[in-house]
Amino acid sequence: MASGPRQRNQYRRRRSGQTDYRRRLKLLKSGNSRAVVRVSNTRVVCQVVSWKSDGDKVEVTVTGDDLVSRYDWPDSNSRKNIPASYLTGYALGKAALAAGHDEAVLDIGLAASTNGNRVFAALKGMVEAGLEIPHGDSILPDDERINGAHIDDSYASKVEATKKKIEEAF
Repeated sequence: MASGPRQRNQYRRRRSGQTDYRRRLKLLKSGNSRAVVRVSNTRVVCQVVSWKSDGDKVEVTVTGDDLVSRYDWPDSNSRKNIPASYLTGYALGKAALAAGHDEAVLDIGLAASTNGNRVFAALKGMVEAGLEIPHGDSILPDDERINGAHIDDSYASKVEATKKKIEEAF
């Protein structure tokens, strides 16, 4: 904790490890909306957020729970694994295009940027839905992991059925 006359206290969200203000400023300077991806203990949350002078404004939100309630993702399946993250990103991409957002920058927050992780599975879903987000192809997970081959052989049919439901909704 800062206590001397030449020291400053850090912002509360920085002290608690919730916000990297340098990264946030770089994202805001781009002028584009942010495609925010957060993975919690139970689900993945994808949002399109724009900056306003009085605070951030969430334009579109899709969560892993929406896969179950709206798009017939089986209730027994995870809402945060790689296939669910991909489908959540895909649904967000379709919803964002329907709401008039065609480009964004990816905001992963404090998540680790490991190649092929759940955050980048959501990114792949958004890109395949038609949202323009700058990225490199080397960070995206391969199609076998997107289809859930590493989990179970029957996952591929569930992913395709849910993807078809999302396309029908938009």
